[in-house]
Amino acid sequence: MTHILEKDQIEMRQVYADTIRKLAASDSNVIALEADLSSSMSTGSLKNELPGQYVNVGIMEANMMGVAAGLSILGRKPFIHSFGQFVTRRAFDQVFVSLGYAQLSAVIVGSDAGVSAEHNGGTHMTFEDIALMREIPNVHVYEASDATQFGWLLENSYQKGGLHYIRTIRKNATRLYDEGTTFDNAKVLTTGSDITICATGIMVTEALKAAQILKTEGIFAEVIDMFSIKPLDGATLLQSVQKTGCVITAENHNINGGLGSAVAEFLGENHPVPLQRIGVREQFGQVGLMPFLQEFYGLTAANIVTTAQNLKA
Repeated sequence: MTHILEKDQIEMRQVYADTIRKLAASDSNVIALEADLSSSMSTGSLKNELPGQYVNVGIMEANMMGVAAGLSILGRKPFIHSFGQFVTRRAFDQVFVSLGYAQLSAVIVGSDAGVSAEHNGGTHMTFEDIALMREIPNVHVYEASDATQFGWLLENSYQKGGLHYIRTIRKNATRLYDEGTTFDNAKVLTTGSDITICATGIMVTEALKAAQILKTEGIFAEVIDMFSIKPLDGATLLQSVQKTGCVITAENHNINGGLGSAVAEFLGENHPVPLQRIGVREQFGQVGLMPFLQEFYGLTAANIVTTAQNLKA
């Protein structure tokens, strides 16, 4: 499969607003909750379009989780959005107790994932949200790689019920999938026999670029979009590494607690193979544009290529 790596025309935040609009129009129990970031997520127009189904709670993320819990108890279906660090790090106790422990249903969307926070800087640059959310029993944790996948994850989470966390960037992602694609399992985007590259989010594009470079060197990489970090698609991963014998994980997140940890834990218990993790290592975020930040933290195709070369040496 050959991928033309171009930015999609629709922004991820517009996908979110459009999906909420669609679901709310057909289900009066759908309620969108914002914490004063309506303009950032393109949901501002929903206030007038969907009276009674949109609530801006103000800059009170912890309170927003309590509101969502109350709505869920009443049979409503809350969608909760804020920047990733606010719906996880800041409001974690309320998410854990009011929603997780209480076994209630909600879809939580954390935007501006990792380095995509750019000028908001270190305090807003969440490299730990996946690690936090994975610790909640029975939660589903995803990272959206493109607009088609994001829309599907939102609708599927709504249909399933339970507690879901979806991590995403806000602006244009690289287009990877055709409209109508379904995502019941991890997606194998390129097949290869030499090395498995398991990636999420913006790093899926970097993995595909790396696979193209490695192919010219005679190293054939199998690229997997492991968009579901919990539950992890162990069957697809196992099938790949049994063939390739080694794996690289790549994520816009700390290497501890995220995709790299999830893959290491699964393979350590089921099929140990050489593994290298690409991600943020013992660092906080900072102000900068994404190309600079990706280079600074090693979140690039070039770093994946070097890591693969060393792993196969």
